[in-house]
Amino acid sequence: VQLQASGGGLVQAGGSLRLSCAASGRTFSNYAMGWFRQAPGEEREFVAAINWSGGGRYYAESVKGRFTISRDNAKNTLYLQMNSLKPEDTAVYYCAARLMAPRTEPNVYDYWGQGIQVTVSS
Repeated sequence: VQLQASGGGLVQAGGSLRLSCAASGRTFSNYAMGWFRQAPGEEREFVAAINWSGGGRYYAESVKGRFTISRDNAKNTLYLQMNSLKPEDTAVYYCAARLMAPRTEPNVYDYWGQGIQVTVSS
């Protein structure tokens, strides 16, 4: 499956952004999806994940209550709504797909989008 992320950019602290990840090439609803991020000099870290139906959603503690992951299987698209953004949310964000249940470890995901920059200014 091919993944194309969009929606990043520069926002002030306290603001909002919505990331999208468009999938093509395979049956999107077969895949669990995840969002990860990587700040300069840091390892890639888990942000959120969702199962194939959208009924199971999982979040890193650092984003719980501020970010919402969702998917529209009819549109083959994954979303990440980010509210109350903080400077520490600044990173390159990646969407990823795997055939089995959603997981928090990035190395178990099979397909990755190209990464998109999110910058939160203080």
